[in-house]
Amino acid sequence: MAPATLALAALFAAAIGLTLGLIGGGGSILTVPVFAYVLGYPAKDAIAMALPVVGVTSLVGVVGHWRAGNVNARVAMAFGLVAMLGSFGGAQLARMLSGAVQLTLLGAVMIVAALSMLRVAPRGDEPHETVKPQSFILIGAVGLGVGMLTGLVGIGGGFIIVPALVLIVGVPIRNAIGTSLAVIAMNSLSGFFGYVGHAAFDWRAIGLFTIITVAGILVGTRLGAFVRAARLKQGFAIFLLVVATYILYQNRGVLIGAH
Repeated sequence: MAPATLALAALFAAAIGLTLGLIGGGGSILTVPVFAYVLGYPAKDAIAMALPVVGVTSLVGVVGHWRAGNVNARVAMAFGLVAMLGSFGGAQLARMLSGAVQLTLLGAVMIVAALSMLRVAPRGDEPHETVKPQSFILIGAVGLGVGMLTGLVGIGGGFIIVPALVLIVGVPIRNAIGTSLAVIAMNSLSGFFGYVGHAAFDWRAIGLFTIITVAGILVGTRLGAFVRAARLKQGFAIFLLVVATYILYQNRGVLIGAH
C-alpha cells in the first residue's frame, strides 16, 4: 500500500479520535468510509474491520467517563444487552445483502446523523426524570434497532443512543454520553463476532488504525475544555453530509435499481 494512502488513513484515524474526544460521538461513523474508500478494502470487510476499532476506542472513552461518574452501569447493561442481540442479528442479516446495499444504508444513516448533530443539543443540567414502565419497552426497541444498524453498517450509533437515553430514560446529557460509549463498546463486540467466519480481517491495519484513533480520543478529551464543541459539531456534521453524498453517488446503482 502506498505511503501516501497510509498517511491519509492515519490522518483520518487521528481526526476520528479527536472528534470523539471533543464532541463525545459521531466520529466513528467515518471508520467504514476510510477502510472502504481510502484503504480500498471490500465493503463487507471494511464494515467488519470497523467494529473492533469502534469498540476499542469507545471502551477507552468509557474509562474517563467512569472515573468522572458519568456512566450509568444499570442502564448501560440493560440497553447494551438488547443492542448486542440486535448487532449480532444485523451481522447475520448482512450476509443476505450486497456490500453496495450496506454502503448505501451507511450513507443514509450518515445523513440522519449529520442532521441530528445540527440540532441544538440538550443542556447538561437537565434533571433526572422517573423512568416509566413503558419506557423500558421503548428503550428496548431503540436498543435493538441501534444494534441492528451496528451489525449492518459498522457504526456505533451514539447519535441515536444519547438522545434516547436523555429523552426516554431521563439520563442527564453528561451521563448519557458516557453510558452511550459503554453500549457502543458492547454492541460493537457482538457485531464483530457476528462477522467472524464471513469477513476478512486485516489485523495490522485494524491495530494501527485503533492505536491512532485511541491517541486522538485521549488528546481530544483534554482539548475539550478549550474548544467550542458546538461549532465543531456543526462543521463535522456538514463534512458528514459531504461524505454521505459521495457514498450514495458511488453506490447510485442500488438506488437506481430500486426503481
